[in-house]
Amino acid sequence: MTIDASPDRTPDSPAGAARAHIAARFERLPLCRWHVTVRLIVGAVTFFEAFDQLLIAYALPELRDEWHLSTSRATLLLTVGSIGMLVGALLSGRLADRIGRVKVIALCVAVSSAANLALAASPTPDVFMALRFVQGLAIGGEVPVAATFIAEITRSHRRGRFVLLYELVFPAGLTIGALVAAWVVPVLGWRWMYVLAALPGVLCVVVQRKVPESPRWLADHGRTEEAGAVMDGIEAEVERVTGKRLPPVGTVPDPEPAEAVPGERHAESDEAAATGLRGLFTGRYRRRTLVIGVLWFTGYFVNYGITSWLPTIYQNRYDLSLSDALLYSTVTSCAGLLGCLVAALTVDRAGRRRVITGCLGGAAAMLLVLAFLGARTPLEVLAWTSLAAVFFFGSNICLYLYTPELFPTRMRALGSSVGGAMNRLGVILGPIVVGAVYAGGNVTPVFVTLGAVAVVGAVVAALGAEETAGRRLEEVSP
Repeated sequence: MTIDASPDRTPDSPAGAARAHIAARFERLPLCRWHVTVRLIVGAVTFFEAFDQLLIAYALPELRDEWHLSTSRATLLLTVGSIGMLVGALLSGRLADRIGRVKVIALCVAVSSAANLALAASPTPDVFMALRFVQGLAIGGEVPVAATFIAEITRSHRRGRFVLLYELVFPAGLTIGALVAAWVVPVLGWRWMYVLAALPGVLCVVVQRKVPESPRWLADHGRTEEAGAVMDGIEAEVERVTGKRLPPVGTVPDPEPAEAVPGERHAESDEAAATGLRGLFTGRYRRRTLVIGVLWFTGYFVNYGITSWLPTIYQNRYDLSLSDALLYSTVTSCAGLLGCLVAALTVDRAGRRRVITGCLGGAAAMLLVLAFLGARTPLEVLAWTSLAAVFFFGSNICLYLYTPELFPTRMRALGSSVGGAMNRLGVILGPIVVGAVYAGGNVTPVFVTLGAVAVVGAVVAALGAEETAGRRLEEVSP
């Protein structure tokens, strides 16, 4: 194994040639059962992290009654996990760029499982909040790193569809979590829900044994022999499952210039040398980091501003029973899953920028229509929030595909985790702002606020997002 602590990352260096060769070997791999198997294993981890993330919204009504929580205390209980996710996203990105993608994914699922088991036994709100923070560290850490890994093992042709069909496991986890919680909480109570969420901890062993480390990451760290050996194993498995010999390794052309940005000078040598947080704000990556941060923030501000408070709004504003409130909220989550599927099937043809812009614009339109109508009945709220969910779920899932494409291997996980951190900031502030606006009991200003935030996201996507569909990772981000 060859290890270089500071590999030369210029394209014409030996390390650069090794990375280009790994990229060329990935480009000749047909999508097959090997990809699907890895996607299912990593997807199972992401599925259960999503399952864990939503549980607090369905446990909150019972927690408020059991521990006599005020609105401010309940809001803190909601947001402390998101604070942990923000911190976890930032830490995991740097860690995954240093020690590898697979190790971080396995670590996160183990911590999340242990935290769920402890949450089930929480005796007080303070203990529950501390454990929610730990759980948040794991959830926030796993999701962006998993998205980075899946992007790195996929060739450019139809990458959007492949990655987003994987990413469907996250909204699927949210939806299944909602369905399970809607049954478990009224019948068995919130503690049993967390016991069930702890069971998938065994996946940490499966990940380490069955999922190879990213050859792109290994090559980028100068571990060229190990990267080659891992690729040999992948290619042998692909040939075995397809029953066909792979074509010869093609020549990877020099990376093309990124989409021109008026007034911006691309200091290519500085870009090639820059890593870490400094690298994210060097040359072309500065604009990308800022744009992607706004998109993550606005999309998840709207998402969690709605979904975190819907069960409580249905109960308090419209006098629905707990079971009905949870059922109505579950319908909205199911509608969001449909939006994710549509985005996955269209993102390669329509392009990332159009899908994200259109979805955020559509979400804004649905929410502002609901505000204009006055949200007079629970069925009216159900109908329009479900339509909005189709759009904002579709936009948000695209960001898991789009963000890893915008950064080079040396800082891809960190770039994704910064996006994940802005995601968490939106998840934190969305429920807080909605809670403050809703404190007077009027829901119309809630939907005006959320619609306005979605408009900001749509405008930024339309004006600032670069198109990456059909381009190799090394071409988009040299």
